[in-house]
Amino acid sequence: MPKPRRLLFLLVLAGGSVAAFLVVWPQGVGIHRLPFVANAISLRALLALGFGVAALLVAGVALQRRRWGVAAALAIALAVASLGNGAVLAARGGGGPLQPGELTVAAWNTYGGSVTPATIARMVRDTGADVVSLPETDAVAAAEVVGILEREGISMTSDTIAAAPDGEKIPTSILISRALGEYERDTDAGSTVGLPSGVWRSVDGSGPMLVAAHPMPPLPGVTDRWELGLHWIADRCTESDVIVAGDLNSTADHFAGLGVDGGTIGGCRDAAVEAGSAAAGTWPVRLPIGLAAPIDHVLAGTAWRVDGFEVLAGFDDAGSDHRPIVATLTRK
Repeated sequence: MPKPRRLLFLLVLAGGSVAAFLVVWPQGVGIHRLPFVANAISLRALLALGFGVAALLVAGVALQRRRWGVAAALAIALAVASLGNGAVLAARGGGGPLQPGELTVAAWNTYGGSVTPATIARMVRDTGADVVSLPETDAVAAAEVVGILEREGISMTSDTIAAAPDGEKIPTSILISRALGEYERDTDAGSTVGLPSGVWRSVDGSGPMLVAAHPMPPLPGVTDRWELGLHWIADRCTESDVIVAGDLNSTADHFAGLGVDGGTIGGCRDAAVEAGSAAAGTWPVRLPIGLAAPIDHVLAGTAWRVDGFEVLAGFDDAGSDHRPIVATLTRK
């Protein structure tokens, strides 16, 4: 290779390697919650696939034309971006069979109530959930779920936040097993902005603090409100005996920099990360679990050990654009 072409090859390879690093690990330079970057890394599997296909196409063109300078460097950089994203996903894991635990926590964004109460009740019954976070489920539907379960011998209570302050009138509901004792909403805890989240505390203090969360998505123009929502969740995770569940509109990448004392966000650990299931996607259901974005979460404070986590693939035709999730936890 002539010297000028070799120099161009090295320059393109260096620039492409830097770009690949930013694509694979944007949190390394603190850009992971910026507009567009936050959206792109939500779908790491698609990035890996797209960069891999692009690398093969560029390499094929270079081979056909026998011009290996810039094209070879670009193909290498694209391959590094593909393999890097794939390596991150492989390290996070696609999950395995759900292991039993002391407490079972589920969450399901029902897409504006598109999922019937009967189907929600079936999910609760099938998983044996003690706590269920239901973003975009209203009070009427939540009460109907409770009634269906009651007739089946499963006793739960429900509560609903109709809307967030200065936000959309999109509700968030929670179901709590009566076996956990009486709970009441902590109205002083506030909410995420734009979309409603809430905190429920055990009346006699024997049960964990429960948080049903639904921060805004990181869409251009509202990224600041989304980030405020993540900070609100992190603040709830300053307590050790806390469990957060819901559609957090974020992946493990977006939590980077928000954890304290080894926590994923605040002091909480992400059940999917702890269980080796953080690459299993929950949204949208039209994509396979291996390609979808893992944006629904169960978080647990330091008083709890994560036993298992699973994305439920059996409800893809239920009407929601999200898959339900379930985690099992045991008090330490």
